[in-house]
Amino acid sequence: MADKEKNQLMLMLTGLLASTPELHSPEKIRSTVSQMLPALAKALPNTPTVSDQEVEDIARHFEAIHGVSMNIGGVLQDREFRPWLEAARSEMDMFYWNRYQQHLAHKDFSGQVIATLGSVTDRILGLLENPKETGTWDRRGLVMGHVQSGKTANYIGLLCKAADAGYKVFIVIAGIHNNLRNQTQTRIDEGLIGFDSAKMAVGNSGPIPIGVGRFDHTRRPNTFTTSIRDFNKATATSVGIPLTNILEPVVFVIKKNANTLRHLIDWLREYNHLKGVKAIPEPMILIDDEADNASINIGQSSDDVSRINGLIRNLLDLFERSCYVGYTATPFANIFIDPKTESEMYGQDLFPRDFIVSLDPPDNYFGPASLFLDNGDDCVRIIDDHEGELPLSHKMDHLLTALPETLKDAVNAFILVRAIRIARGHTKVHNSMLVNASRFLGVQRQIRNEIHRYLDQVRNSINIGFRHRQDTALDDPDLRRLYQVFCREYSSRCSVSWNDIREHLWESVSAVSVVEVNMRSSQSLDYSQYSSTGLNVIAVGGYSLSRGLTLQGLSISYFLRNSIMYDTLMQMGRWFGYRSGYQDLCRIWMLDETVGWYSHIADSVDELHEEVRRMEGVRATPLQFGLKVRSHPDSLIVTARNKMGSGKRIVASIGLGNQFIETAILLRDRESLDANRRSAVELCSNLRDVGLAPEEGVQTPGMGRFVRGVPCWVVTNFLKAFRNHYGSVQTLTDPVRRYIDVRAADELKEWDVLFVGAHADKKSVRDSSLGFELLCQRRTEGIRSDERTLLITNKQRVASRGAERFGLSEREIAKAEKDYRSAKNIDPSTSRRINYPDRIFRRFRTKPLLMIHLLTILKGGELSVRKPVVAWSISFPRTKREEERVEWVVNETWLQERYGSEDEDESGEDHD
Repeated sequence: MADKEKNQLMLMLTGLLASTPELHSPEKIRSTVSQMLPALAKALPNTPTVSDQEVEDIARHFEAIHGVSMNIGGVLQDREFRPWLEAARSEMDMFYWNRYQQHLAHKDFSGQVIATLGSVTDRILGLLENPKETGTWDRRGLVMGHVQSGKTANYIGLLCKAADAGYKVFIVIAGIHNNLRNQTQTRIDEGLIGFDSAKMAVGNSGPIPIGVGRFDHTRRPNTFTTSIRDFNKATATSVGIPLTNILEPVVFVIKKNANTLRHLIDWLREYNHLKGVKAIPEPMILIDDEADNASINIGQSSDDVSRINGLIRNLLDLFERSCYVGYTATPFANIFIDPKTESEMYGQDLFPRDFIVSLDPPDNYFGPASLFLDNGDDCVRIIDDHEGELPLSHKMDHLLTALPETLKDAVNAFILVRAIRIARGHTKVHNSMLVNASRFLGVQRQIRNEIHRYLDQVRNSINIGFRHRQDTALDDPDLRRLYQVFCREYSSRCSVSWNDIREHLWESVSAVSVVEVNMRSSQSLDYSQYSSTGLNVIAVGGYSLSRGLTLQGLSISYFLRNSIMYDTLMQMGRWFGYRSGYQDLCRIWMLDETVGWYSHIADSVDELHEEVRRMEGVRATPLQFGLKVRSHPDSLIVTARNKMGSGKRIVASIGLGNQFIETAILLRDRESLDANRRSAVELCSNLRDVGLAPEEGVQTPGMGRFVRGVPCWVVTNFLKAFRNHYGSVQTLTDPVRRYIDVRAADELKEWDVLFVGAHADKKSVRDSSLGFELLCQRRTEGIRSDERTLLITNKQRVASRGAERFGLSEREIAKAEKDYRSAKNIDPSTSRRINYPDRIFRRFRTKPLLMIHLLTILKGGELSVRKPVVAWSISFPRTKREEERVEWVVNETWLQERYGSEDEDESGEDHD
């Protein structure tokens, strides 16, 4: 079938399936495809016969779209709020929402996803106030989504329904850079306004409808900003229409910038106040996209951050009736961190006191869990050759003389991905590659130039080798390397052969460009200009590529950054999102250490969303959830960073209930290593004194031993003797012991103790220092280790996944796994490998578990430390007691080295 006929059939099927949800089963889709063929033949008389394989390919395409489902997440709300939406619905004309549904359907959103989005936006709208309600009111809430999972689609849907309900003013604060603000305005043009705001602004007569406007453009909101221009006070004044005189909603999409906010506030105050009235009466919704970024008022933050926070509050105060809805994918926001009292937390500036909504992504979401917890080996590749050309820490005047070999491999993979997509029929689609390897603009420019030079070199080789002398093409080193990358990455993972791909390599590489994306670059990523042909681009940048900006058709990422802050890392993950039709081709190059942090953060974010669902079941309030987040051990990292420059002591309510901690960072000096070995020997001696000799316990794999009913004092004596590294914040001895001591008479009275053994192989080291034989686990030395500090692997993880099962019954383990599959909508009959997170077993634990690890440390395959190294892990059960404020002592120098300065990506003459 020719492309023209195939596209015609696809268009006909899209319209039918989008409007007919009952046709979305695999059988009905195939039947519909077959039934549509006669109609296509009638419309296009010269249509050739469609093969059975083509019918199957088309059916699978629509099955992938319409087989996608989505769950409603959890909701927490204040208990005094009165529901209003159901009673008001009969009077609402759903004009804006109805056409938005049509728009989403024609953008290949499945019927199930649209239906769930409708339910979710109903719940959020219902948590706002009724816009018909008179008097003064102010609602504040937070929506927790996932990076690149559809938060923008969600809040556009919310605004559509809010417009139908009667809200009149919409203010969307969209990122701190112009490119993100422009991108957001374009999305709102398509989903809410229905016209190209840029063309409307220049006075074109009869602008062409876009997006929702193609379905019905008899009504449209008024926009005071455009896809090419932020809010301008003079332009807004020249429109000459006060807000009170506008029948349809008015929309402002502005940058999160102090000057822009101030100009908007001044204009609203000067031009829209009624005489004798202190506030604007029109009901208003303010959407704060990336609400954890620059909106928070932190005592130790820069003046500009505090200024933005104050201006947002001033903006809200201008309106008599207002709603603030923050959207974020990184809910470790500073609004939850370190208030002196609960009442201070509740009254904090933009704390979501009225509601918190957790969004679940559709099941085709390519997110942190699927990448770093489930099947990361399929697409994550390790950067291990950068130190010579692109060291992790470099100055702004760093001179780049060559590309790391791994970056060349990544560029080759991108060329191959586009060739494979062309072979699959994806000919006029966007293809993007991300390179985020420096925060300095000058270095970004050099990286861009070197990639451009290398791309030209490969392009010339392809032109000469595969177009003119195919028989000897692989004699060329560049083409041989391209072939080797194909064999390594794609030959066994896709159904396209090398001969098929070779035919498309020139078409693939010829259209690829390399651009900088930062505050000073003249180029931009305007995908809309290439909607008919597709944009094929390698984007090189730093902070501008790190938050909110969507790279369409992103398949290859090269990520070389050293931040381990949760929000920074997650927002830098532009590779998260939806990759229908090419997910199997996606590859990400990053440091092994970074993979470890992403794995940990993915687990923590999942845990946080589960906590919302759990707390919803007991009717908890947003304040209670905020306190829970603040007490999570992970919050120490955020708190510590916020306290930089103000001293080394942190006072916080840190909860270890239902948490896991371990010593992945160890002191390396000989005295400390020997002391820690002695602490493990003394632990075993104390166990024998109370009749619990480890060698008589339950034998586990690798000659490990498991002991039940251990008295608490045996454990606390061990912890007291163990020399903890000051950089291992969560395992600092004094706070951990204080937590245990408070519960030593009841919740933590008896312990399980596991001496972990390795699975036997030829390289296992046998050790008898504890009084019984143990096969030592092998771990590599982390690359940031030095003469004082030993990091256990680059991922900084000691215990193997699944270790927290020990001590649970088979029934408890089965129940934990079943609950997890149910929550994640995983069908156990499928062949999908399920990598169960340890936290699901921790929930069933009634006694704490101490794990003792004897580790053989390797570097470059050789012994790095002469004797086995002792480390420990603890899995704590839930606690019924309230968390208590304790003092952590943090080494400020170490924090700076590990986490970097707080504004490393946001300020400075040569930063983007």
